[in-house]
Amino acid sequence: MARKSGSDGKKTAQVLRAAATRLFAQYGYAAVSMRQIAAEVGVQAGALYLYTPDKQTLLFQIMDRHMDDLLTAWQGESADSPADPMARLEQFVRFHIRFHLQRVDGVFIAYMELRNLSKENFAVIEAKRRQYERLLEAILQDGSAAGRFELCDSKLSSYAIIAMLTGVTTWYRDDGRLSVEKIEEIYLCMVRGLVMQGSAKTGS
Repeated sequence: MARKSGSDGKKTAQVLRAAATRLFAQYGYAAVSMRQIAAEVGVQAGALYLYTPDKQTLLFQIMDRHMDDLLTAWQGESADSPADPMARLEQFVRFHIRFHLQRVDGVFIAYMELRNLSKENFAVIEAKRRQYERLLEAILQDGSAAGRFELCDSKLSSYAIIAMLTGVTTWYRDDGRLSVEKIEEIYLCMVRGLVMQGSAKTGS
């Protein structure tokens, strides 16, 4: 099916990714066909191949865009980061929760569908995930060097904190009893306890 005259190819590609994201999140990558995605978009199946060569590439595009958006958003957020490691950690916590709660389907796919990526595509996404994890690890290392944090291992601590924060997306509901702001405060309390626990024990 040829592209309709006057149609916006870039916009159609965005609609395609959004539809695939919804379907992959709801049914799982393996269970969704290109024909289902085409029906969701409202085009014939053959038209999808104007925008993506196959379903694997589409999955990769969704994950890659998610990671690029995450890294770009943090770059903007951290442009005016405070010097104090604790303040920077609090900034990271708030950012991570807000960013991910706005993209619940994308987060689910980014974590649950990694196993369905080809080896080459997995390597690209994994590298970007590590890049993001190192941002938090650097904050934790700065806090340790300044005597503000006491951690057994900064790398493992960064993994644990990110996993804990991302877990919000599995249970948060817009009509729940806690606002996003209250959730941020609760998680900040838990993260502070994690990074300062050792210091509190030693009396520093």
